[in-house]
Amino acid sequence: MPYDTLNCRSCGAVVKNYRNPFPTVDIIIEINGGIVLIERKNPPYGWALPGGFVDYGESLENAAKREALEETSLEISNLRLVGCYSDPKRDARMHTISTVYSATGEGAPKAADDAASLAIFSLDNLPELLCFDHADILKDYIRQKKTRLP
Repeated sequence: MPYDTLNCRSCGAVVKNYRNPFPTVDIIIEINGGIVLIERKNPPYGWALPGGFVDYGESLENAAKREALEETSLEISNLRLVGCYSDPKRDARMHTISTVYSATGEGAPKAADDAASLAIFSLDNLPELLCFDHADILKDYIRQKKTRLP
């Protein structure tokens, strides 16, 4: 059911409490011939694309730029849409919908905020276990790179 019911604190009437997915962004940051992955500081632990929740009043593009800077210390440019990922099971904590971008990173990569560490990986040498659905996202990204016209 897309909503729960609760009682109004003022009048006691039954009202609908709608449950909606949370919007997130993930960014495939291209730099130095590879992509940046972060090692998460918080559960679920493991390697992941930089990203996070979109703030109220924030565009997806600005959220991607903010999250990239917060987690990797990198400014990003040349934002390109990879796709949207909405499987309700993509995040065991809650239902999220992620808009995924690829971008060019500029600066010195350094883990910050929710990232315990970071590393640059070549696309043919990615970690075996990635958090969330990031392995599927990277497969789509690699397929798109191979079929993109020059």
